[in-house]
Amino acid sequence: MHQRTTPPTTPTVTTGRRGMARKALLAASALGVVTALMAPVRAGAAPAPAAPTAATPLAANGQLSVCGRQLCNASGQAVALNGMSTHGTQWYAQCVTDGSLDALAQDWRSDVLRVSTYVQEGGYETDPAGFTARAQKFVDAAHARGMYAVIDWHMLTPGDPNANLDRAKTFFTAMAKKYKNHPGVLYEIANEPSGVSWSAIKSYAEQIIPVIRAQDPDAVVLVGTRAWSSFGVSEGSNESEVVNNPVNASNIMYTFHFYAASHREEYLNTLDRASDRLPVFVTEFGTQNYAGEGANDFTMSQRYLDLMKRKKISWTNWNYSDDHRSGAVFKTGTCNGGNWAGTGVLKEAGVWIRDRIRQ
Repeated sequence: MHQRTTPPTTPTVTTGRRGMARKALLAASALGVVTALMAPVRAGAAPAPAAPTAATPLAANGQLSVCGRQLCNASGQAVALNGMSTHGTQWYAQCVTDGSLDALAQDWRSDVLRVSTYVQEGGYETDPAGFTARAQKFVDAAHARGMYAVIDWHMLTPGDPNANLDRAKTFFTAMAKKYKNHPGVLYEIANEPSGVSWSAIKSYAEQIIPVIRAQDPDAVVLVGTRAWSSFGVSEGSNESEVVNNPVNASNIMYTFHFYAASHREEYLNTLDRASDRLPVFVTEFGTQNYAGEGANDFTMSQRYLDLMKRKKISWTNWNYSDDHRSGAVFKTGTCNGGNWAGTGVLKEAGVWIRDRIRQ
């Protein structure tokens, strides 16, 4: 629901061998050991700091799973992750640095980073190996700071995820092989399907999920919904098509996206109803219009956040960059500098969402 094709124009507890490996990684993270194993996000950058004394979100919660309609931690307790999404990494990799991620983890107190790998628009299809490596670098950097990572296959145009089925299989095979023993990943397999039926999206999901499960049987998979992940509302439908014909897989959640200045009562009510029947993760939202620009509507945004807090719905906000649009949290030019913490480098939307994540 954000901009379509325009690039920037202005400056359950696991057991067995795999479960033991994941527990070992958690212990290492809690001790700050994982950071010593990571290549720096930016060449020449200082190593990431050791984990803070307080348990990080990843160390505190461990392997996530879906229990009923909730996202639950390794102890079976319902949790809600709050954090940020990157912009497209083909455009804004310079905004995902050691410094910016230190700020996100420590100053913002974020639980999760969504790493958005665009498929088209100068993204994955132009350099599959390069963009896979870039996504892994950013996922590793999130883990090094005790945050979870959502691995976002950011398909947008074409809106039918089946158009990129083979690419998705290649990408998720590589990602699941790398992270099969790590408790800190969630796989988002289709960002915003559009112009395509729910049955086609369901078919796609039922082909991609086994690819992931062949490598990583434990991680949560996030499934996009019709009409730009609106449960079909933006194309005249609603959540009933998913409720009545769910994906044939376990340990999955369905995604919902909204932009508060454009998506009003009908969308809010849909999220409320859908989350009574289905496990939902809001992997993308903004306080502006559907293009991620224009005036912020913080009143409507707060209504969504109040609902998500009450129902323990996890969310990531769009987006952690200095794009010129109002939906980017940093002031234009910030990503060319070295100052990331505090509110002085933030736009109005950035100040607002940082405060909500810190709560």
